[in-house]
Amino acid sequence: MPDPSPALPAEADLPDGAVIGALIRHIPGKRRIHEGTWQGRDAIFRLATPETAGMQAREWQEACRIWPHMQGRRFRVAEPLAHLPDLHLMVMERAPGTPLLDRVARLRADRRGPRLAPAAAWLRRYTDVSEVWRGARCAGWLARAERATQGQPFPDLRGIEAGILDGVARIAGRIDGADWRVAICHGDFHANNLLASGRILTGIDTGGSGRMPLLKDIARFLMHMARRGVCPSGRAWCGVDAGMRDAFVEAFALTEAERRLVLPFFLGIEALIRVETPALRPRRIRTAGRVYAALRDDLATRDLT
Repeated sequence: MPDPSPALPAEADLPDGAVIGALIRHIPGKRRIHEGTWQGRDAIFRLATPETAGMQAREWQEACRIWPHMQGRRFRVAEPLAHLPDLHLMVMERAPGTPLLDRVARLRADRRGPRLAPAAAWLRRYTDVSEVWRGARCAGWLARAERATQGQPFPDLRGIEAGILDGVARIAGRIDGADWRVAICHGDFHANNLLASGRILTGIDTGGSGRMPLLKDIARFLMHMARRGVCPSGRAWCGVDAGMRDAFVEAFALTEAERRLVLPFFLGIEALIRVETPALRPRRIRTAGRVYAALRDDLATRDLT
């Protein structure tokens, strides 16, 4: 069977000053990511297939849109360097730093929260130029979550997820007809898509960026931490770290409805749509079970009046 993955372009087809090096990541049928250099600068080369070239073009447009806004002293994104559509190739700056979650894992527990909290301010900076309020529409999210639960391979988690689905459906009845915040979000916002170098945070992998409910990105960050057992504040809320929740509440000045309804709704959606795989370590499955059970119980008892 032929390999559907993108092939490396011939050296003769590359512009002068472009050197593609070692493979960093390979997603069969979608993309290859290599290190290398571009005009003497450390770079990341992202090679798409013909089928994913349109997605790459949109990713390039988003990188160019947000770059002028996100090149501050503390909060920035990787610089877009080149897009060569004939080669299905996009070149980005190789930003310095260590993935934020990996960085804080080396710290004492009492120092992790303050190092993670600036992530909320990074997202606030990313979204503030595109934020609007629009009518909330929960049906599509609920349908997507329900479909995802059918692929859950672990029976114990399936049982817990049924309770989460009931909880988010109950909340949806209160959200529909109101407004929620929408913005061009990161799309896959979690602590390891932020590189920490001193006090600077650089966002990477913004290929999933698009206009969506803003609190979906916040829920992605919080649930990504929780699934890995990271709770630096020692206080849980809806299964996630209450201290990091507070950092987002402050950075975005979340309203009471956003705190009580919209964020719990998207925590439930986020828990359901990212289905565990049999390849995960047993510890990760046990952690997911604890997080999901806490979320289910909170959703079941949440006061919607």
